[in-house]
Amino acid sequence: MTDENGERPPGETTSASQPPQDGRPLGSPEVAREPIFNIPPMVLALLTVLIAVMGYRLILSEDADTAFVLALALIPARLTGYAAELPGGVTAIYTQFVTHMFVHADAMHLAFNSAALLAFGGALEKRIGGLSLLLFFLVCGLAGAVTFIAFNSGLLAPMIGASGAIAGLMGGVMRYFFSAMDERGGLRRLNVAPKSVPLKGLRAALSDRRLQIVSASFIVMNIAALIGFGDINANNAIAWEAHVGGYLAGLMLFGFFDIAPRHNEVPEYRGD
Repeated sequence: MTDENGERPPGETTSASQPPQDGRPLGSPEVAREPIFNIPPMVLALLTVLIAVMGYRLILSEDADTAFVLALALIPARLTGYAAELPGGVTAIYTQFVTHMFVHADAMHLAFNSAALLAFGGALEKRIGGLSLLLFFLVCGLAGAVTFIAFNSGLLAPMIGASGAIAGLMGGVMRYFFSAMDERGGLRRLNVAPKSVPLKGLRAALSDRRLQIVSASFIVMNIAALIGFGDINANNAIAWEAHVGGYLAGLMLFGFFDIAPRHNEVPEYRGD
């Protein structure tokens, strides 16, 4: 604003010389703001279902809650003639392979699995997309369930939780994690340009000593019941069979779900 003589009043500056209102130094380039919460859509959808199932259980009576959990749980004895005597009936012989992934023992069990889903599922969805992530999640969970049944044929104790599926997501990430570490960009590249990270062939990946150490450590510690994502059976024991089965399935099968370019097809990474 100027006075009638065309002069600017003392103390008033032009808009060009005024500092930015967001606290940046004068003349500094504008920086895009990243949202505080940036959860990929399919991961968010899965988390919503997990939380909704837990929320629904809170309004049930104790007996109704027990029946609901048993109807959704994976119970190997259903396959050996006990299905009709258990909640869920004969239908649960088939549905249990999926439904057990969406029910958890308590808030801690749910929180632990949710955190792991955010970490591994978020990384994978940025690379392979939402629908592929969902299918991969279910396939790994199914592999974990089959492995659990193979080691516990006829068991009447229920197994619940998404840990087999989430262990599979971890296995999928391991297929290209060390490739990112070996090339320009590292962890930042995994986050901002995950599709630019080359996927090694299965044989090459399995010959990587670092992957061998991570995989062996994961398997040994789960079998020893020292750690785990938290799947439990009626005796509060960690369902290590589901973890190991899911992880190995994710590690072996990820190449069928990956849509990123392979090896020499990968464009040059131009990030920082």
